[in-house]
Amino acid sequence: MDIGVRDGRIVGVRGRAVDRVNRGRLGPKGLHGWIANASRERLARPLVRRAGRLEEATWDEAMSLIVARSRALIEKYTGSSIGFYNTGQLFLEEYYTLAILGDAGVKMTHMDGNTRLCTATAAHALMQSFGADGDPGSYADFDVTDAIFHVGHNVAFTQTVLWARILDRLSGAGPPKMIVVDPRLTPTAKMADVHIAPRLGTNLALMNGLLHLIIKAGNVDRAFIDAHTVRFEDLERAVSLYTPEYAGAITGVPPRQLEAAAEILGSTPTLVSTVLQGVYQSNQATASAAQVNNLHLIRGLIGKPGSTVFQMNGQPSAQNTRECGANGELVAFLNYKKPEHVAKLAAAWNVPPEILPHGIPPTHAMNILRYAEEGSIRMLWIVGTNPAVSLPELRRVRRILAKGYLFVVAQDPFLSETLRGRS
Repeated sequence: MDIGVRDGRIVGVRGRAVDRVNRGRLGPKGLHGWIANASRERLARPLVRRAGRLEEATWDEAMSLIVARSRALIEKYTGSSIGFYNTGQLFLEEYYTLAILGDAGVKMTHMDGNTRLCTATAAHALMQSFGADGDPGSYADFDVTDAIFHVGHNVAFTQTVLWARILDRLSGAGPPKMIVVDPRLTPTAKMADVHIAPRLGTNLALMNGLLHLIIKAGNVDRAFIDAHTVRFEDLERAVSLYTPEYAGAITGVPPRQLEAAAEILGSTPTLVSTVLQGVYQSNQATASAAQVNNLHLIRGLIGKPGSTVFQMNGQPSAQNTRECGANGELVAFLNYKKPEHVAKLAAAWNVPPEILPHGIPPTHAMNILRYAEEGSIRMLWIVGTNPAVSLPELRRVRRILAKGYLFVVAQDPFLSETLRGRS
């Protein structure tokens, strides 16, 4: 975007028509988010709690306090006494700095983001199917695809700039076929050629039914399957029970609708699929998301223009959290279980490999809170998120944040409930 500035303040923004992603378009946050920069409620100075009250402090005072407390904790309890709980709202460079600080500086594994609670499914489905947590395509694939498959994703509301790009295709020459899976008749669903409205919690049965029909019809790419996948026979056996009648009895979807969708999905020469919270926040989420990946694999519709699957993210930079290692995984999709990956990262950062997290799973968000509750975590740095409102078991979370031994650092431009509670 272009940013208009007068007297040191933002006064307006506009999208850049030459940008390859948004093509000059901005969504509601892009158009209006900048207004918060000049809000009278925005915090301009650090706040330190003294005698139970938050009071303004200088940057030197606040940072010196953080350094002193963290050094004392590391000396007494090791770096494992410190935890970081971050967000899906930062820039890539900030996540990368956070990962270096946590992994190589503090030397601990207690780092995760609130993305754990919204798109952990995306990460694990991608890792299960492709071995790495990264979407294997580009938004440019929407420009040339013959079909679009939205599963639990009301893109018209959640990604308005991308939706505008899709509308360009739907209203242009040679529009793609579009299938939408959503229990509701959303604005996205209203534009679909086939709208499937399954019972809540039956996404896996639905995908099994579609895969059953595609395999039964012989609409699979055997050469691609043999060259690039494993255990196709197991998949074929798993979905063999899911006839249109059987899948329809579970999902409530009429067999003729399943057949109509399978006809498009099984015959289209190219396909772009997207998955979001309608899958991620539902029953058997990762298995359901992985079945969308499997649809592309059995048809060989991946790794070429117009053919990919997007396990979407619920926040603007959730993927960066994971790419940069700020969710406990190692940076750049390196595997903490592989010594050669740990050694590669250690060489890049010029540190001994043994100090980096390796061998054991990273601590997920709710366990970070549990360790703080039990007293093994004594300092919790919260970045760009508001757990006193957004986490499950709120009464318990607020009690944890109020523990006398827990030193809480809350990094937020506004006076959130987490800041008010105890920081």
